[in-house]
Amino acid sequence: MNVADFRGAYNASHEYYKAAEIFGKRIAQLGFTTITGGGPGTMEAANKGAFENGGTSVGCNIKLPFEQKPNPYVHKSITFNYFFIRKVLLVKYSYAFIIMPGGFGTMDEFFETLTLVQTKTITNFPIVLFGKAYYQPLMDYMTLMAEKGTINPDDLHLLLLTDDFDEAINHISGFVNTHFKIKPRKRLWWLLEKR
Repeated sequence: MNVADFRGAYNASHEYYKAAEIFGKRIAQLGFTTITGGGPGTMEAANKGAFENGGTSVGCNIKLPFEQKPNPYVHKSITFNYFFIRKVLLVKYSYAFIIMPGGFGTMDEFFETLTLVQTKTITNFPIVLFGKAYYQPLMDYMTLMAEKGTINPDDLHLLLLTDDFDEAINHISGFVNTHFKIKPRKRLWWLLEKR
């Protein structure tokens, strides 16, 4: 699962922080690793949900002049100098994306991943937009894009917009169980993974 930051959700009492924490827990219960950008806000919350509930929690951090520092709820933290390298890793090792409300970085990761799936450059996997009130205007605009012919109307089916945790998790687990054979992968020395 990839979770990006929402500036207003730095506080643990924020609704998006709580939602991301629930997703981290639910992803751990499915037996998957939660992988985020490794920073604060909803990224921290998703890592915390996995970390505190027996799941594996990974942070792919980025060096920024402000804001970004690793959160304390990761088993493995990797820091990158460049966004494009981090995005490659986030996509390569994901079976699904859950996109929480976020800003430019979130939109960058969301649209790049959506484009890669839409063009069949990467294997199709579930992309969940969580937060109807936040994302409905974006979905409306994408519907307009389909009406104007700049995207195919079928491209809208690559996304699930929801406020329901069960719907999101069932969408992910159903897709993964149908389309992937999950098997242990070799540990990679260049990610500092021990044998």
